[in-house]
Amino acid sequence: MTGMDENDLCCEQVELHEDAIRTARQALTDPETVAALADLFKVLGDPTRIRILQALHDTRLCVCDIAETLGMTQSAISHQLRVLRQARLVRARREGRSVFYALDDDHVAHMFEQGLLHVSE
Repeated sequence: MTGMDENDLCCEQVELHEDAIRTARQALTDPETVAALADLFKVLGDPTRIRILQALHDTRLCVCDIAETLGMTQSAISHQLRVLRQARLVRARREGRSVFYALDDDHVAHMFEQGLLHVSE
């Protein structure tokens, strides 16, 4: 939409395209699912959480490892991991005295990769 001014962003006259409207309405997701998706995007709207997801993309890490990787405190990382766990973006697994975090599933990795690809174009 580069090169367009405000006047170019609206139709010059109202002309409804009923087939297109019908198709668009049929594709709409139910309001509860839309709200859940909006909440997911809110979680992804934080740069620190994005950096944590990136750190976990190819490996599992404990809080200490993530904090060291990102140059942040363990407390700050723990807070962000709690949000990511609640959104089901990461999972935790205790191994002895350590708790390791990883991306919850391949969907999270794919979503992250697609987002990076989109902003890199």
